[in-house]
Order: sequence, then structure tokens, then C-alpha cells
Amino acid sequence: MSDITAADAAVRAELVIDGRRLSYLDFGGTGRPLVALHGHLSEGATFGHLARALGPEWRLIAPDQRGQGESDSAADYSRDGYLADLRALLDHLGLGRVVLLGHSLGAVNAYQFAARHPERVHALVDAEGPVVLGLDGRNPLGFLLDLPCLAPTRDALVAGLGPVAPYFSDRLRENADGTWRLPFRPQEMYESEEQVHGDHWDDWTASACPALLVHGTRGIIPPEQVRAMVERRPGTVSVELDADHFVHAGAPEVFAAAVREFLATV
Repeated sequence: MSDITAADAAVRAELVIDGRRLSYLDFGGTGRPLVALHGHLSEGATFGHLARALGPEWRLIAPDQRGQGESDSAADYSRDGYLADLRALLDHLGLGRVVLLGHSLGAVNAYQFAARHPERVHALVDAEGPVVLGLDGRNPLGFLLDLPCLAPTRDALVAGLGPVAPYFSDRLRENADGTWRLPFRPQEMYESEEQVHGDHWDDWTASACPALLVHGTRGIIPPEQVRAMVERRPGTVSVELDADHFVHAGAPEVFAAAVREFLATV
């Protein structure tokens, strides 16, 4: 789900928040700033194709959110924690108002940040980020609890991952001591998923900036919720793509085209 080639062309940098490293990719350029937030089990490199498609009019900046990719683990994965990281990144880069784009977890982070800091957000792109999730008590990341996060060799780690290995094998990391690890800690991501669950209608409807809701035909947002998200939040438009939950990775060309068309209006 990452675009390694495009990510290699970006500049990787970091800031330190309370002794914890937050890493990010800056795809550069002099265009208007767009900050892209990935979902669980992903990282900033997943937006490499989008960065190419939107440049040079847009400068895309994609952090590895706390506990994922090259960013350090955090003491907690609360809603406030994620939003504080985003604010710290914008301040670090000297960015006033930006367009926020997010996928899944990142989309919830984006619209919650807009609700709390409307003066910092010019527009929103929500890719497969529901406003109501997890109220049935089920955690879709429960499978993570059976995965190893560390192994003596890469082959051993891949073997331990079993059937989910293809989803992560291109993003495994080698430690300084030669051991290999996942780009996240399974227990932490499980806990993060737990804490993003809830009814977030108040946050979704609290901001007034233009918004694009991108959902897949096989995505996780029920059709009735999509309709309500558009109807209950003025300035929101939606587009449906023939894709699953990972709309930006499964249909990169049409996703980029939809985002580009929306951005031309703001």
C-alpha cells in the first residue's frame, strides 16, 4: 500500500515531541500545502502516487503517525494525542491554513482537527473515514494480537506473519542489532483502533470548510451514512469509486483525479 519510488523522491525529516520522534515525508515544491494522514497499519509513503499527481500545484506532506513507520511509539493513542501531533507538525513547518486529507484513521483525525482548529484548515478530504464506527464492540484489528512484531531474521518474521505477510513484507524494518520488526507494534495499533471508535457526528458537523468524502463501492461506510454525512454537513460533496476500503491505493488514478478536481474548487 506504499509508493516506494515516489517516497524515495521525498525528503524525510522529523521533529521531537516530548522526547518522541515524529517522522514525516515532504514531497516538496512551492505549491499550496496539503497534509495527508494515513490509516492504521500504514505510513506516509502510501501517498507517493497522490503527491506526484497533485504536484507542482500542491506540496504534499505526509507524516508517519505516532507508532507507525519511522515514528516512535507513544505513551497513548488517544484522540487528543493524534491531534496534538498534527498541530505540532503544522507549527514545526510554519504552516497556517492547510488542506487536510486523511484515509480511515487519518480521516477521523483530519475532521476532528478541523472541528477543534477551524482556523488551521482550508478544506478537508475524507477517504473512507466514518463518523460512527465500532459501536458493536468489535475490533477489526483483533488479528494483530496473534502476530509477532520482532524476529531474528526477515524470513523468520515473514513466516511468523503467515497469511498476512504479503500486506507488510515490503515495509519490514531491520533493527541495528540485525533483528527484524513490523513498522508498528500490534498491541498499540489494536488499542489505537479501540480509541478511534465512537459516534463522531458532532466533530464531523462542527467545521464549515469545503469537504470531499471519497468512499468505495466495497468500503466500510454504509451507504446511508454516506448520504447523511453529505446532507448534515453543508459544503460537503461525495464521490464513489470502484474500490474497497483502501480507495487511494486500490484506485490511485481515479482517486487522484477526484481529489484534484475538488481542490480546483477551493
